[in-house]
Amino acid sequence: MANIKSTTIRFDNDVLKLIHKQANLDGQSTTEYMRNAVLEKLEDSLDYQDAVDNIRASNGRTVSRKNVKKQLGL
Repeated sequence: MANIKSTTIRFDNDVLKLIHKQANLDGQSTTEYMRNAVLEKLEDSLDYQDAVDNIRASNGRTVSRKNVKKQLGL
């Protein structure tokens, strides 16, 4: 099993009320909602870094959407 740790995040009351409200609307516990928000942000950051790395590795060369679709047979 993974080594799971906890942390504390502090929000002012107005922000915390919004978080609780949105979590309820999404059918999630507040903890699930905040965990998912952090994981989505982390995934976005990693995807962005991958894109930057790919652009650097390609020396700025790009492929048009048309050519990508052609290569994929779409």
